[in-house]
Amino acid sequence: MGTDNIPESIRALSSLSRIDYVDYFTLSTDADATPEQWARAMFGDVPSAAEQLIWRVLLGFRLSLGRSPDTVAGWHIAERGEDWIRLEATSWFLTGNLLVQATDGQVSLGTFLRYDRRLGHSVWPPLSAVHRLLVPGVLRDAAAKIADHQLRP
Repeated sequence: MGTDNIPESIRALSSLSRIDYVDYFTLSTDADATPEQWARAMFGDVPSAAEQLIWRVLLGFRLSLGRSPDTVAGWHIAERGEDWIRLEATSWFLTGNLLVQATDGQVSLGTFLRYDRRLGHSVWPPLSAVHRLLVPGVLRDAAAKIADHQLRP
């Protein structure tokens, strides 16, 4: 989905005072899980090595270490609703929200960024191209994990 087509109801779930980048991807699925379960299926309890490289090294996000009921892959669980959960992280040059929504046979992942320093304008645009290529696979892989978990006795 293009950034201009994102419904205001979705944008309103972000905590950012200003949104400089947003994307929103949706996958139709029969897998049923809570938004937090979807977020954990997408990203795990702790960040993978690749996520560490992208989030901590390239983007400088200050992520929590270790497992916690208050975090998903180091991102702080900031707020949740019946069908959504918002994860937040900050670095010295940008602030991010990951929004996972699960409703009506669909799961969605929204990425919202605010550039807090000029560097954000330089670092994220080239990385965003890779991000947009990876997110559909993240959604498909999460759906497979949830479906597999539901099939297990």
